[in-house]
Parts: sequence; structure tokens; C-alpha cells
Amino acid sequence: MTSEKGTGVTNEELEEFATGLAHMARDLLSQGSVQKTLDSVVAHAVDLVPGCEAAGVMTVEDKKVSTLATTSQVVRASDRLQGELGEGPCFDAARQPEEVYRVADMTERVRRWPRYAPEARKLGVGSMMGFLLYTDDDELGALDLYSSVPNAFTERSEHVGWLLASHAAVAFSSARTYAQLHSAMESRHNIGEAIGIVMERYKLDEDQAFAVLKKSSQDRNTKLREIVRTVTETGEIPGAKQRP
Repeated sequence: MTSEKGTGVTNEELEEFATGLAHMARDLLSQGSVQKTLDSVVAHAVDLVPGCEAAGVMTVEDKKVSTLATTSQVVRASDRLQGELGEGPCFDAARQPEEVYRVADMTERVRRWPRYAPEARKLGVGSMMGFLLYTDDDELGALDLYSSVPNAFTERSEHVGWLLASHAAVAFSSARTYAQLHSAMESRHNIGEAIGIVMERYKLDEDQAFAVLKKSSQDRNTKLREIVRTVTETGEIPGAKQRP
């Protein structure tokens, strides 16, 4: 049994990890929704990252924390705590450009997060890591990994976690793009249906019918999709005079 020079990891362990990572990549890309992709990410994190007992995905938008997926209520409680205090490794990972945060021993004083660390200890957190998961124009996210044992995460854990987070970011982005495309196609279909209803009922051409929908949306300060939904479901334009 040999090991890679300087890593302390056997060739068999490397092969096993590579196989697990490949299975994870295929599994993530096969999920049918964004939520299922995220649920799969956190499940694979517990399976693949040495020392990881629980995992979660959080987002931070305008300092508001949301837990998108988790394997444990401890993770959910930790996310809520970081949001309330405005500090913590995963909170930072989701808001700042550094890709990885690792807290080796949460039972010691942690200067960077003096308010969060003591409360995390009460939750049973011994050590944790946070990885920047993805970024876009107005939202940031993090993959957070937890252990009840201090010093549970090693450099190998951090490397494996980074690789997993990188794969997860790609799969998550793909899932979101697909969902947005599907939503856009559905919206276009619904708008077309609503325009057809207005054209038929009010004897208007296509441009005039769309103008009527937009005016109803503006006059009532209601999103166009809500006006469209009302028209397709009832045949009536909100605020329009009823035709005899």
C-alpha cells in the first residue's frame, strides 16, 4: 500500500475519492430541480469530506441569511445565529471574495467572530468550514461544513471540500439556468395566451392587446405576470370595463 508523496494519502484512498467525486458530479447534474441539486450537494459533503458530520448551503442577500439546504437542524440554527449577529465563517464566506474559511477549534476563543463562536459552542459545534459556493449580481452563497469535534478538519478536508464546492457551484448554476429558462418559456406561453384572449374579446390586434395588459399592470401597480394569470384564468382584464 503506497501513498502520494507528502500527502499521507494512499493511492487506494485517492482512487476511492476520485470515484466518489465522479459519481457526485453525475448525480448533481442529473437532479431535476434546484432544490434537489442543493439537497444532493449537502448529502455528498457529509459522505466525501473527512470529518464532516453535517452540511448546509446558505445565501446572504442584503445581510439577510437564508438556509437553502441542510442535513441537520444544528446547521439551520447556526445560519440563523450568523444572520442575527452578522458574523461567522459561513456568513463571511457568502459575503466576501475569500473562498475558504476554516475554524479548527470552536471551543477556543475565536477573535474573528467573538460573538458567534461562544454561541456556536452551545449548539455543539466543535469545528467548521465555509466555502464560497457561487456569485451573481446580487446574491452570494456558501457551502458550510460542521463537526462536533474540535480539529476535525484537516488540510485534506479543506482540499476535498473546495473540490466539492467547485463541482457544486457548476451544477447549481446549471440547475438555476435551466429553471430560469423554463420559467421564461412558461411566461412567454402565458403572455401569448393572455394576448390571444384580449384580441378575441376586444377585437384588437396583437400590439394593442399587449398594450392593454401593460396598462392594466401599470394602473393597478401589479406585476404583469399577475395580470396575465388573471386574464388566462378568468378571461377578464383587471380594471377594464366589461363589454356587453
